[in-house]
Amino acid sequence: MKPCSIDHITITSPTLKAGEEYVLKTLGVAPQAGGEHPRMGTHNLLLRLGDALFLEVISPNPAAPSPSRPRWFNLDRLSANAVPALTTWVVRTEDIHASHAACTEALGAIEPMTRGALNWLITIPADGSVPCDGVAPALIQWHAETHPASRLEDVGLSLARLEVLHPDPARMERLLAAIGLDGPVSIRKTENGAAPRLVAHINTPEGLRQL
Repeated sequence: MKPCSIDHITITSPTLKAGEEYVLKTLGVAPQAGGEHPRMGTHNLLLRLGDALFLEVISPNPAAPSPSRPRWFNLDRLSANAVPALTTWVVRTEDIHASHAACTEALGAIEPMTRGALNWLITIPADGSVPCDGVAPALIQWHAETHPASRLEDVGLSLARLEVLHPDPARMERLLAAIGLDGPVSIRKTENGAAPRLVAHINTPEGLRQL
C-alpha cells in the first residue's frame, strides 16, 4: 500500500459567510468559490495550500433539500450561532479500499460523492460524526487526473504543520501508521482534561498563523 497524504483540512461553519469572515480574519485571505455537495446538502469555499492540498470551509446549504441521512462532519449538530472552527481533516489514498481495511479505527463506510464535475470516494460514518472524538481523518480517493487544488489561485499559503491533540496519542499514532500517512502531522496529548482538537499552522505572506 502506497503512503497516504494530507488532502485537505476542513473548517465547519453554520454559514459560508461566517466561515469566510473567520478565514479572512485569521489568515488575511478570503477563500474562493467552491461548489455544492448534492448528497449532503452542503456547500463550500476553498483556499489553495499546495499543488495537492487545500483548506475547505463547509456549511449546510440553505438552498438545498435536506439529505435523507445525517450530514458529514457533524454539521447537523452545529447551532446557528456556532463559531467556525477547524474540526476535521481528510487524507488522500490511491486505494481507499486497502487503506480502509488497514485502519485501526472505524472511519465509516466508503461513499461516492460529487461536487460539480468532480467525483470521489470518501469515508463517512453513518451518523455523520467524526471518529476518535473528532480528530481522526476521513479517507478520500479522487477520480481525477489532476488534483482540485491545482485549479485554485495560489495566494501564498501553505500548511506548515497539523497538530492532532488527543488524550490517547498512541491510539492516533497507530491509526496514522496503519494507513502510512506521510506528511507534516504531529500528535500530542491533551492537557488538563482538554477536549481533543486540531491545530493547523499555516504559512501566509504575513507570517505563520494558526487555525
